Amino acid sequence: MTNPGTILMGDDEVIKSSYEEMNQLPVDWDLSDKKVEPLRKTQTTLAGETTISGPGTFMGKAMRTITLAPSNQEGWWLDRADLPNTLPIRVAIANVWTTGQIVSNIVLRSGNPHNYVRMVEHMISLRMGMGIDNMIIKLDSGDPPLFEQGSLDVVEAINRCGVQTLDKPVKYFTVKEPVTVGGTYGDFVTLAPPENLDDPQLTIDAAINFNTALGQQRIKFPVCKELTEMASVARTNTSNSKVLYCKTIGKLFADVRNLGYNKQNVSIAGKKRYINEPRLIHEGKALEAVWHRSVLDLLAAIALIPNGLFVGQIKSYKAGHRLDCDLMKQLYLNEVLVPLDDYLKEV
Repeated sequence: MTNPGTILMGDDEVIKSSYEEMNQLPVDWDLSDKKVEPLRKTQTTLAGETTISGPGTFMGKAMRTITLAPSNQEGWWLDRADLPNTLPIRVAIANVWTTGQIVSNIVLRSGNPHNYVRMVEHMISLRMGMGIDNMIIKLDSGDPPLFEQGSLDVVEAINRCGVQTLDKPVKYFTVKEPVTVGGTYGDFVTLAPPENLDDPQLTIDAAINFNTALGQQRIKFPVCKELTEMASVARTNTSNSKVLYCKTIGKLFADVRNLGYNKQNVSIAGKKRYINEPRLIHEGKALEAVWHRSVLDLLAAIALIPNGLFVGQIKSYKAGHRLDCDLMKQLYLNEVLVPLDDYLKEV
């Protein structure tokens, strides 16, 4: 993709300028030619059930537990076991409550105002790459665990359960032409139809640009199970200045005061160097931040399409949860999602 197409939200000139800026960035790791499996025809769920535990994300001194279980209902669901008589929350854009104020994260809520789950992105993003269409995640609170290995614990739990094939077809969606939303910091996200119509896939071209040791990072890849598993170890990144804020002024706020972040479960970058050891090094350059952005954050928003899976091209630059969710809202407000089969017949 070389242009943003139809702009659904944001300033046209700013977005076009950011497009030029991103297109000039070198690609640090280009996996575009990686061979992946054709699109699945039938839906799946887990073949078994398993439980994992870890320190809370927003209540770091408390142990939190989640159970991954099969489901006959289409889609992914979050079930607060500690709230009897409340319905499970469907992973869907209609159930996004907020993307956080102090700590950026996707919060899903449904029905009862207490029936919410925070920091869902690192779980629900796996809906796009692990090949599981239907699943229920049972939680003992609205505060899921924060693992030291990113989302690898969840990936391994899914693999332990195995896969059961269901007698239901998978629904796929795309867009007829490129559509873009832009933010206020030169950030944008674009969705476009699949490039290869004979073998349509979900592909990502993502870049970040930070004024810290993270610097500029860009990767291109097809979404598949192998790369999802590889990238699952990528941790949330933060700046050293934000760490200092959390240790001082941030203690005035309960969410920050009890935050479970530490040097093991978060990647911390100073102005010129990393404070702790980064992961996912390729040709001498740490790409943990852009892999996290692509697989564990961006795909979480794409997973909010509740009744099927998106197929096509995604291009993202400097964006975050708020803009990702704005994109999902705009897709429905402008009615631009179409069944993939219908699109392929037209072209």
